[in-house]
Amino acid sequence: MSAPGTLGTVSAVVLVEGTSDRVALEVLARRRGRDLSAERVAVVAMHGITNLRTHLRRYGPTGPDLRIAGLCDAAEEGYVAAVLQDAGLGTVREAGFRVCRADLEDELITAVGVAGALDVIDAQGELRSLRRLQRQPAQRDRPTHDQVRRFLSGRSGNKERYARLFAEALDPDRTPAPLAGVLARV
Repeated sequence: MSAPGTLGTVSAVVLVEGTSDRVALEVLARRRGRDLSAERVAVVAMHGITNLRTHLRRYGPTGPDLRIAGLCDAAEEGYVAAVLQDAGLGTVREAGFRVCRADLEDELITAVGVAGALDVIDAQGELRSLRRLQRQPAQRDRPTHDQVRRFLSGRSGNKERYARLFAEALDPDRTPAPLAGVLARV
């Protein structure tokens, strides 16, 4: 369930920054034998972490008081912590939020491995495009992991598409810790 139709059908909400986070969590849940819809868990893409306060009002203690979890990038942890404290939900961890080291893409590339990421990109017929990016002066000396991260954000829709593909390619036992933590919370 990617967005709650009516709040009466939802018992828990996972708040994520964007669509790629939602897609990855839904795929990983399914691959780990979970049916979030049947469990009445909605994964809600907030379309930007700065919308967290609005979503907490909609789903949290001042609203229907649903069970809440969430995912954020390391760069936003301070902001998320302040909003969660203001909402009376405690610390990031107490509120059920987990923090990606850099971002979702970093976590997925690490989990699937650089070689696995290159295999997925190649299977999509986009390895030549990645190789062109790698030859650019700003990219030449960067690690392949970082070049792949840059590649994922270079074209509209790539983050969502590759979030799905990487989540499908990785061994479910290698689910990145922040994503596994969020799924364990709900």
